[in-house]
This record gives sequence, C-alpha cells and structure tokens, in this order.
Amino acid sequence: MKKWLKQFSSEDWIIVWAGAVILTLAAVFPENMPSLPKKLATVADWVDAGLMFVFVYIVTMVTSLCMGRKAKELVYVFPSLLVIFLLTLAAQLVANIPVVKEYGFEAVFFSVIFGLIVSNLFTVPQWLKAAVQSEFYIKIGIICLGATIYFPKLMGDGAFGLIQALVVVFTVWYFAFWVGKKMKVDPEMGTMLASAVSICGVSAAIATCGVIKGDSKKLSYVVSLVLIVAVPMMYLLPWLAGLLGLAPDVAGAWIGGTIDTTGAVGAAGALVGEGAEDIAVVVKSAQNVLLGVAAFFISLMWAYQGTHKDERPTAGVIWERFPKFVVGMVLASLIFSFCFEPETAKILGKTAKSLQGSFFSIAFVCIGLETRFKDIFGKENRTPLKVFLTAQTFNIFVTLLVAYLVFGLLKPWIAGM
Repeated sequence: MKKWLKQFSSEDWIIVWAGAVILTLAAVFPENMPSLPKKLATVADWVDAGLMFVFVYIVTMVTSLCMGRKAKELVYVFPSLLVIFLLTLAAQLVANIPVVKEYGFEAVFFSVIFGLIVSNLFTVPQWLKAAVQSEFYIKIGIICLGATIYFPKLMGDGAFGLIQALVVVFTVWYFAFWVGKKMKVDPEMGTMLASAVSICGVSAAIATCGVIKGDSKKLSYVVSLVLIVAVPMMYLLPWLAGLLGLAPDVAGAWIGGTIDTTGAVGAAGALVGEGAEDIAVVVKSAQNVLLGVAAFFISLMWAYQGTHKDERPTAGVIWERFPKFVVGMVLASLIFSFCFEPETAKILGKTAKSLQGSFFSIAFVCIGLETRFKDIFGKENRTPLKVFLTAQTFNIFVTLLVAYLVFGLLKPWIAGM
C-alpha cells in the first residue's frame, strides 16, 4: 500500500497535481488568472506581465522543491526564468504586430526562434540553465490543454474528425516507424518522430519521450523539426487546397490532420475560410483526444520490447511507463466537459487556453536555448530529417485522401439520409 501511494509523489504526478491546482484556480477565479499581455502600451499591461512572471515563478519553485531539488540549487532560477520570460514576452509582442499577425505566425514560433538565436549566437551560461525545463512547462501546458477539449462539441463534426484521426494516426505512425527502421534510425528517435508526425506534433513527442524514457536531446531535435516544418506547411496547404478546388470541410480536415501545431492549424484554416478553420480546429482536437490512446499503445509496445521474450509485461510495468500528465489531460477534459454548464465550460476553456499558450511559449524558449542549428542540420541528424520529411509527405497525401472520403463523401451522405 505504501509503495502504491508513494508513486503519487513522483515527478510526473507532482506535475499532475500542479496542473490540477492551476486549473482549479482557473475554475474558481477565471477573470483573475494572469496572462501574457499582447502589448505593453498601458500600466495594466505591465502589471499583467509582472503577475504572470510571479505566477510562473511560484509554480516553478514550489514544484521544484516538491521534486526534491535543494534550495541552494534554485538560487539562479529567478534570474534564469526572468530572461526566459522576457524572451517569451518578446515573442508574444512580435506575434501580435498587425503585419505579423496577418500572416499567421504564432507566438510559440517566435519563442523557439528567439531561444535558438540566443543559443546559437552566444554561449548559454550555466546560471541561465537553472530554469530551462522545457518538458516541465509543456507537460503543465498539456494538462491545461485538456480543459479546452470539450467532448460534447466532438459529437458533431468531431465524430467525423475522430474517424479520420483514427485512420490517419495509426496508418501514418506505422509508416513513419517503418521508414525509420529501414533508414536505421534508432528506435527511440524513430518512435518520437512517428508520434510527432502522426498524432499532434509537440505534445505527442513529449508524451512518447516520457513513455520510452527517451533522450531529452533527441526530443528537443524532434520538437524543433515540428515547429520549423509547420511554418511552410501553414501556407502551402491552403494554397494547394485552393488549387485543387477542395470544399471548405475537406480543406479544413486536411489541414487539421496534417499540420502539427494547433495555432498553425487555426491560422492555415483561416486562410482558406471560416468554415475550413472550424473543421480544422475540430479535427486537430480529435487528434489531441487520441494522444492518450496512442500513449497507451506505445507504453504496451515498449513494455514488451523492454522485457524478456519469455516474460509477459505486467499491467504495473505498462502503468509505470504511461505518461501521467496525459492522465491529467484526460481528467481535465472530462471534468470541464461534464461538470460545468456548456457556457461556463466555454469561458473556463478560454482561460485554460491562455494558460496553455503561456506555458507552451515558455517551454519553446527553453527548447530553443537547448538546441543548436548544427544539431538540427548536422551530419548525424540528416537521416532523422529524411525520415521526418518522408513521413510528413506521406501524411499529406494519406490525410488528403481520408479527409475527402470522410468529409467529402461520408458526411454529405449521412447528412442526406
């Protein structure tokens, strides 16, 4: 019993508890939760920025202490987090410049770019690394993401989105993993690449890394690839959709199932039109829902690979490998979907989405600070890059076919019955 209870004090569970506290505060005080300001034109904007920094600093310090980090190890967290936060704030401000906003570039893109600029033009000092915890902030963000996935909304177009997501995720994941094996990419990298391409980009890569206890450097590489490749796709797919004369529903489903970041999905869908944007976001939400299912199967697969052939992996081994923050995401989604009135859930979802975006932006600055261009495009990573681009190309064609079958044929047929 003690051993069973002890697991709830692990690092993964501490992050879940932190996410639960944050979402509880968001539910109780939705209008008073801090957020990253989109400009710094007024005193109120500066106050918002200051409160957000204090909030993130408290979350970071409290969880770090709960995880067993000693106080003397946390001395440099304040200046380190301050620099990271200022870069995050700069990314937010740049993303909201009218001209930049018109082209659909999101804050997380600039976050990783600013981090990359610092890490590639300068030597990152040791003190600055004190608060560089990309996985931690992304996991908190994913738990907050759960509060934005509203299950009743998935019953309409979301049901078709789930059908598409199921077919695409498993087809593309297997293909990407197979290509990785053929090109002799190591299983860790191959599994993370397959999940990132097929499921939901950064969130899937983080979840997979947790399941397989992967190398954080490989994870940073995969995340950087996802963000960099998402930018040209954000403009290429809407252009191709117009060229092919796709109906808004089909175009939106194609975009939502192919582009790997939620913000880029919304921006690309908006370039096609309002109807396409709505479908794109719904389909991406459906893929986010499958994150938990995919994490379970990857846990199962990795548990079998990590045991002797004559020894069956137990449920305990599978549970141990399962990323607990995904449990937090699913629970948040269920609670916010079924324990609040629809209008209340919608309001709370906006607050949770704002928090998720803030934590993701901070995480992507950290990823940038951990990554060097020579690591992304270096000789040793050329094969993983080829695997990713091959799998993403396959993803584009398969998702287009499935989107046409589901949203271009199946949905109109059912609607006409």
